[in-house]
Amino acid sequence: MFQSSTLSGDKAQQYAQLLEQARGLMHGESDRTANAANLSSLVFHSLPDLNWVGFYFFDGTELVVGPFQGQPACIRIALGRGVCGTAAATRQTQRVPDVDAFPGHIPCDSASRSELVVPLYRGDTLIGVFDLDSPRLDRFDEADQHGLEAVAQAFIDSLGPG
Repeated sequence: MFQSSTLSGDKAQQYAQLLEQARGLMHGESDRTANAANLSSLVFHSLPDLNWVGFYFFDGTELVVGPFQGQPACIRIALGRGVCGTAAATRQTQRVPDVDAFPGHIPCDSASRSELVVPLYRGDTLIGVFDLDSPRLDRFDEADQHGLEAVAQAFIDSLGPG
């Protein structure tokens, strides 16, 4: 049975522990929905100052909300629109210190002040995005970005061969 533990040490050590827990949680499971649900919960409950953690999956046309933790969310997001759509379209992680300053931001939860979105690609195939929101301005730094990109890669790896 999986058992989470409180993260300790500096931020790099905490993300190493979170990554280990994420891999343990998803070990032997390749179902996208199951792993996204458990991973959303793990990250939401492990990291401070988050009000939304979850996935949007690409359906061939647009991003559609998947498993998440937090307030109800926007259901569909066009590629190139908002922070999530921009991450998916550019294939680059979007780290936004102030969502109100991001052109075209889609305010799903009015409490969100900053956001980090990691695009999920397997080769050239868009799977979706891993989205984290915080009620705190400038919540995410470079260490958060690298740590969460590693967690997102573990999710992609859990899906098995493409």
